[in-house]
Amino acid sequence: MNFHSVVAISYRSLVIAISVFLSGIPVGLFAGESSSTTFCDTGQPNIIFIFADDWGYGDLGIHGSTFCETPRLDRMAEEGIDFQEFTVGHSVCSPSRTAVMTGQFPARHSVHQHFATTEHHVRAGMPDWLDPKAPMLPRMLKEAGYATAHFGKWHLSNDHISDAPLPPEYGYDEYGAFNLPSNAPEQMKTTATSPRAADFIRRHKDQPFFINLWLHETHTPHYPLQQYLDQFSNLEEQQRVYAAVVAEGDAGVGLILDTLKELGLDENTLVIFSSDNGPEWTGDKKKQDDTSTGPGFGSYFSVGEKGELKGQKRSLYAGGIRVPFIARWPGVIPAGKVNRESVLTAVDLLPTFMELAGSELPEAYQPDGESIVSALKGEAFERSKTIYWEWAPARDHPEVWPELGIRDGKWKLLLNDELGRSELYDVESDWAEKEDLSAMYPETVDRLSSMLKAWKKTIPTEAPDSCFSSSR
Repeated sequence: MNFHSVVAISYRSLVIAISVFLSGIPVGLFAGESSSTTFCDTGQPNIIFIFADDWGYGDLGIHGSTFCETPRLDRMAEEGIDFQEFTVGHSVCSPSRTAVMTGQFPARHSVHQHFATTEHHVRAGMPDWLDPKAPMLPRMLKEAGYATAHFGKWHLSNDHISDAPLPPEYGYDEYGAFNLPSNAPEQMKTTATSPRAADFIRRHKDQPFFINLWLHETHTPHYPLQQYLDQFSNLEEQQRVYAAVVAEGDAGVGLILDTLKELGLDENTLVIFSSDNGPEWTGDKKKQDDTSTGPGFGSYFSVGEKGELKGQKRSLYAGGIRVPFIARWPGVIPAGKVNRESVLTAVDLLPTFMELAGSELPEAYQPDGESIVSALKGEAFERSKTIYWEWAPARDHPEVWPELGIRDGKWKLLLNDELGRSELYDVESDWAEKEDLSAMYPETVDRLSSMLKAWKKTIPTEAPDSCFSSSR
């Protein structure tokens, strides 16, 4: 530890001690004794949200992966809480990320599918980029005094679009990314994601910071490093490539945790790891190219696992939207807990982070989520808001047929009116969604169907003109 690190830690300790003294709490409680320290006592915590890509629920060692190894994420769970009832806002990338950024269901911003070409957006009734004027998590935290940064995947537009806004227009002080629009100065190398974030932490260790760290792993194309291919040389070809990619992502998380520990920032930093949706389907492409990140291995090597869950990416079944969610904050989040009771979802992150920052939500802002601070502290959390999902284009497929989904209390309903099909699950007693109860509880199906249709009527039918590319 260098001199400047010692000074920074000492200064922060002094501030905490003064705050505690003024509040009448014995300073000695911060020397390792248990206490009822509140978030306000320690000031604004640093916040790091790590969002992997197409990382299945079952791709973690602690979730029973049959061939992947995730020692750093497993240890992160041992030092925090493994939340097993967390869902994202959509079953594909861009709308899932929109839910995190805005704290609102992505359909409210007409983001129904992934960002791609203007032709694709026209067919999907989408804008060509996420509206930067929408409520935005990084902007809110920046206004609350945070240094804000984004590193890794962007995909709130696409490199097929030449005139989309860049991350600073969304509230970021600094960024390095790929899947940026083509007017960006550069498309960052995927391997630079975690190192760039670690460097940002070092340069901002003396002020509160927020980092969206969006890993490329395990999206195609796959770019396995030789050191990890060597590590898994005992596996057959498909699993070897995938395990190598997972190992690189796990190591990136480890780099962040090691950096925090080295700088003495552990106890003032909330770190969350999750994924934007479930695992990709295994295809037949051994090679694949991406105009943003370059050529690599294709979907033939996408052999991610979902455990006992049904559904994968593009599905509203649990396997498509229930993903890992590990939260670690030493001294605040209890260590070594598994929580399958608290119903959490991606739109909850914005109100949660704002509460931790000690800042009010904008007056006119209407969040679709709610703060989960009590759950993070290991306390009881009772969800009060309904969760909604949409997926288009749904089709007559065993796992991709649901067009709409709703979670209200213990019930989850999947619906496709065009196909005349619905399924109902009691998720509290049937976590893996194995038994359809729609025939047994028709009144519940009717009630939830009505709620879904009423919600659908609140969704804009057209994207804002200000988010259309001049190339349309």
